[in-house]
Amino acid sequence: MSDDSTRGVDPRRYSRLVVDGVEHAAGRAMLRAVGFTKADFSRPQVGIASTWSMVTPCNMHINSLAEHAGQGADAAGGKSVIFNTITVSDGISMGTPGMRYSLISREVIADSIETVVAGQGFDGYVAIGGCDKNMPGCVMAMARLDRPSIFVYGGTIRPGPGNRDIVSVFEAIGGHAAGRVSDAELEEVEATAIPGPGSCAGMYTANTMASAIEAMGLSLANSSAQEAVSDTKRDDCRRAGAQVVELIRRGIRPSDILCREAFENAITMVIALGGSTNAVLHLMAIAHEARVPLSLDDFTRIGARTPVLADLRPSGRYMMSELVRIGGIRPLMKTLLDAGLLHGDLLTVTGRTMAENLADVQSYPEGQDIIAPLQKPYKADSHLAILYGNLAPEGAVAKITGKEGTAFTGTARVFDSEEAALNGILGDIVQPGDVVVIRHEGPVGGPGMREMLSPTGAIVGKGLGDKVALITDGRFSGGSHGFVVGHVTPEAATGGPIALLEDGDRITIDAVAKSIDVDLSEAELAARREAWRPSQREPLRGLLAKYAHLVSSASEGAVTDRNL
Repeated sequence: MSDDSTRGVDPRRYSRLVVDGVEHAAGRAMLRAVGFTKADFSRPQVGIASTWSMVTPCNMHINSLAEHAGQGADAAGGKSVIFNTITVSDGISMGTPGMRYSLISREVIADSIETVVAGQGFDGYVAIGGCDKNMPGCVMAMARLDRPSIFVYGGTIRPGPGNRDIVSVFEAIGGHAAGRVSDAELEEVEATAIPGPGSCAGMYTANTMASAIEAMGLSLANSSAQEAVSDTKRDDCRRAGAQVVELIRRGIRPSDILCREAFENAITMVIALGGSTNAVLHLMAIAHEARVPLSLDDFTRIGARTPVLADLRPSGRYMMSELVRIGGIRPLMKTLLDAGLLHGDLLTVTGRTMAENLADVQSYPEGQDIIAPLQKPYKADSHLAILYGNLAPEGAVAKITGKEGTAFTGTARVFDSEEAALNGILGDIVQPGDVVVIRHEGPVGGPGMREMLSPTGAIVGKGLGDKVALITDGRFSGGSHGFVVGHVTPEAATGGPIALLEDGDRITIDAVAKSIDVDLSEAELAARREAWRPSQREPLRGLLAKYAHLVSSASEGAVTDRNL
């Protein structure tokens, strides 16, 4: 590195305000107690934001990964300080009132990282995430703080026997209700589906967001495609720790990386991999923090030119660990770059452009069918359909791979909560030809926009996956599949049209026309709107009350500071 690369950059821009000078002797005394030596006070301080907890297997190993990242930073001339933030397990809280806290935790995580990094005067930091909401929460904080930083993905879990994973359990529950899975078989699936540390095994939200974050340029090469328990993941952490010291010395910040084209790269990767609908919500929230304009219509625009090339679960056959074994996502990125579908001239946390990072990447091995050739995609355009109509005038997000068909017309079967819907599915109230409507589960109405993996898993397990559709103002797990539409806006709690639906209404969803409509006249909708009254519920307190008061629409990323 030449002298020019660091000219005018103060590598201790923030930490010197905390530790330099006689007046800060008390602060230095406290830092000596946690392991600082006199020499450490002249080094840039590197925070290591660890999302470790024993709440979930996604994060149970991240304490050791944080130590490796700290070692890398220390060896490169920084002084690492490890700190924790929270996590909520979607898989454990799914289908319970606790799931309301899942999306809310994204904001809490971003706020807590901001609080520690800014409060302690770290010059840069590494954020290590391994579950659906702590990953975008980490990156939202990176964009907001705009200090040199790198995101490290905690890595994917290894699948259980027979390629089982968490979705296998939810679908076995539906099979049990249908009488096709015995008590003993259900317990055996339960006992073997999650064999150890790491994030859920398919192209669900964690692996989707890891891939999107790498495509944005905020992770080192292939960080998104490594197993949680592996030498490659430990090395990834050490290299990230060392590289963030380099970013500090060169003054490279997220604002140098997170431009509009970086988000277009992320959207392209999400589509090519057949990723989760949650990516729409999270990328919009990250863009908000980065002050980059991004809307639902950008997903439609980019989706029109981007094919689905990956045959990954939940709608496909393969696990993330199988993609890891053939080279991860980098050969796919190179293919997309060469085809002009990615912006290659953008800076990344390596200090080089994406094109430079991918220059020597080799193609996938001959004979693999996890990633299709560009000329023979699994789907010619995006599986993420942004729908509008008299049921969703501000938009809704559908995940339509084409295997479910591209249109569905059916009879509304309306439920005012996830629990009521699940009971209706398992209790045979839901029948072929129904459009299951789950409302009052939006960001305000939940509050917290719960994921609907329990209902979608039950639908598939009951053998109704190709016979019913489901729409909700809530959202879906990355593991959900079937003819499902979420993020319906405006939501029911704010008087959106989904609040006006009644059993028996005819609903049409058309992924080709990008529409979602109920067969009711404007006069009938107006009459129902006039008669509508907000649902009564117990007064909220604490975090749920604050979130419901502050949160924006899902069509704006469900962020909590848009109206401040």
